[in-house]
Amino acid sequence: MTANILVIGSGGREHALAWALSRSPGVEAVWVAPGNGGMVSPATGGSAAIAVVPVAADDGTGIVGFCRDKAVTLVVIGPEAPLAAGLADELREQGLTVFGPGADGAQLEASKAWAKQLMTQAGVPTAPSWVVTSRTEGLDLLHRLGRPPVVKADGLAAGKGVTVASTMAEAEAAVDRAFAGAFGRAGEQLVLEERLEGPEVSVLALCDGRDLVLLPPAQDHKRIGEGDTGPNTGGMGAYAPVPFLDQQALEHMRSTVFLPVLAAIRDRGIDYRGVIYAGMMLTATGPKVIEFNCRFGDPECQCVLPLLDGNLAAVLQACALGQLAEAPALSTRKSAACACVVAAAEGYPGPVRRGDPITDTGNASSEGMVFYAGVKRGETGQIQTAGGRVLASVGLGDDFDQAFDQAYNRLGRIDYAGKTVRSDIGHQVRRR
Repeated sequence: MTANILVIGSGGREHALAWALSRSPGVEAVWVAPGNGGMVSPATGGSAAIAVVPVAADDGTGIVGFCRDKAVTLVVIGPEAPLAAGLADELREQGLTVFGPGADGAQLEASKAWAKQLMTQAGVPTAPSWVVTSRTEGLDLLHRLGRPPVVKADGLAAGKGVTVASTMAEAEAAVDRAFAGAFGRAGEQLVLEERLEGPEVSVLALCDGRDLVLLPPAQDHKRIGEGDTGPNTGGMGAYAPVPFLDQQALEHMRSTVFLPVLAAIRDRGIDYRGVIYAGMMLTATGPKVIEFNCRFGDPECQCVLPLLDGNLAAVLQACALGQLAEAPALSTRKSAACACVVAAAEGYPGPVRRGDPITDTGNASSEGMVFYAGVKRGETGQIQTAGGRVLASVGLGDDFDQAFDQAYNRLGRIDYAGKTVRSDIGHQVRRR
């Protein structure tokens, strides 16, 4: 069993991963590189200590040196950008055990066009789509379609490269914006996709290259505004599990989506050891994939991991070694519900204000969990805002009302100038 773990990244997802891994039996220490000012915690109640390391997520040489110095036995890469840049490949070449796909497998998220081709190869149900490489080509296609599609930047755009257009004018503006450079190189090619209707869910699978295990499904809220209005964000909150997805439905997704995609990836000579995240729409004709990601979702990760019982560190290590069949089983807490509510900075998802002190009068031991994201330590040691999504408040209860009450109550104890929170996260499952 692994003893020392390094998590790569600095957001709320990485804080949640460090928290969950620190609670795994046999883990002695968890570090996060580069982490953030809110992640540090001492060893308590059977949990290993969490510490941050001033090494950038793209500094492969620094990461390798740290891992050798601290005898790190497992590296878990959180964000998509270092995965797409080949960090997992670089670390594996140096003999490290890594949970996270190489650059070839990370194309699953880094190129929506590549992912669409893979879905076609695998026979995975998804929406019809078209790839365009210029503004003129994009506008011509819109006019031929005669209806507004979903407009997606092909590359990585921090969760902000998708426009679900309601009108032709919105779709045209999205095409114009992308080819004007709004998303940099990520928007040099666009995928235009037919709109699907139905509830959207996120399902994550832990993969060892040949086999996989599904985690509890989650549902997130991408829009910034109440009632799911306004521009898309990286995610303003989430809940898990999804009550209208039973085990039979999950097994159907396993057999029709995850296993065929993993097999198609393997057919391309790719040894995929990490997370396959499927964002799916439950349409009237069955589940259809909207997107794949190559990492844990954010904020889905923050509400899925608290539901797990078992040794997560051992399972991730087994995936990294290609030995999932030998890993101890993970189980889901019975009759438990988890709620995650994100607090963002003023202006998000556009330019945001930074440097505002954060005050917290809550009691983390009894009032839920806080996973920090866009924060830093000021000169006096106080935590300050430093990014778009500042933190996530997470509640765990016997039902969703209890879980969301806990999450919102905990968030009510936290304050900073410009705090931006949706009050209706989980409206699909809350009774009050």
